[in-house]
Amino acid sequence: MQVSVKPDLLKWACERNGLAVDGYVHRFPRLKDWVTGQSSPTMKQLEGFAKATHTPIGYFFLPAPPVEQMPIPDFRTISKAKHDRPSPNLLDTIYVCQQRQGWYRDFVRIAGGQPLGFVGSARTSDDVVSTAKHMREALQFEVAARAEFKTWTDALRYFIGQAEEAGLLVMCTGIVLNNSHRHLDPEEFRGFALSDPLAPVIFVNGADSKSAQMFTLAHELAHVWLGESGVTDSLTLGGQVNDVERWCDAVAAELLVPMADFRNQFDRRQTPMAQLQALVRRYKVSTLVILRRILDLGAISQDDFWKLFRQELERLKDYASSSGGNFYLTQPVRVSKRFAQAIIASTWEGRSSFTEAFRLLGVKKMSTFKQLSENFGMSL
Repeated sequence: MQVSVKPDLLKWACERNGLAVDGYVHRFPRLKDWVTGQSSPTMKQLEGFAKATHTPIGYFFLPAPPVEQMPIPDFRTISKAKHDRPSPNLLDTIYVCQQRQGWYRDFVRIAGGQPLGFVGSARTSDDVVSTAKHMREALQFEVAARAEFKTWTDALRYFIGQAEEAGLLVMCTGIVLNNSHRHLDPEEFRGFALSDPLAPVIFVNGADSKSAQMFTLAHELAHVWLGESGVTDSLTLGGQVNDVERWCDAVAAELLVPMADFRNQFDRRQTPMAQLQALVRRYKVSTLVILRRILDLGAISQDDFWKLFRQELERLKDYASSSGGNFYLTQPVRVSKRFAQAIIASTWEGRSSFTEAFRLLGVKKMSTFKQLSENFGMSL
């Protein structure tokens, strides 16, 4: 049985997913006939097309293509100019994080949990240095401890762990749910924050380099301290036109590279480039952040900063991270260890359904759920 679908909706679904109609013809040989109105797809064909384009099936029965709005404030600058509409991958990532947040908020409320005092405790008029100091104290995230780690991965894992210990849910992955065919693009977004007094969520695009992820996490933490939700690209480091983003950039840089410590580490007798890598290793941040702090120190001109910044930005494009690895080790990072432990415990106790747990964790098999439970020491 054929289904009547407006051709504009079919073309819109292709473009929404970043491809023209020709990009799907090899999978749907009759697609051009559908688009021209010469024929219509069957329900089974339409369902397959919806799945291929990551489009909710109900959209194809609308009278015209919908205008999809970002579900949270959009603070992006560079990325927003390049992407005139949010991709299905970005939207679906935000939606699933909102669903996890909603579940965890109810979980905390039922358990009698209290609001986290730091959420919404800051204002953009607050002093950057003192705000970053309060954040470091709340997170117990000092430079000395970070400098001891041999790799960025270890430092990032520690940073995430400290944020979760403070009560946040930190989710870090480079794919949508566990679909290895749906990669997140760091050039579209680097992270977002979903502020909430009981269940603040930070998402970090795991397809980015580890050093960039460090800054994204710090930047999104500043958003939580403001009580502001939003999606960001957080890579302009001072080139922001938005007051909120400019303040969050400044706080993130001070959180990761405190100027008092940096002033003692930077040697004015050497050129900035000569000591760049040593400073990067100490603070476990990208060269872009170090360059920004050198500018803040007054040891480099604006013109030289932007010249070096653009050079480093181009070089770092080849340093994206992989989302591979052992599933049972990476999954708690992808969905938040705090969240995973809560929903697994709730499910085994009978307060949450296995269907809900599978959906929010992104697993399909009972054996997978049991193995995840065993890794947390929580199986029956």
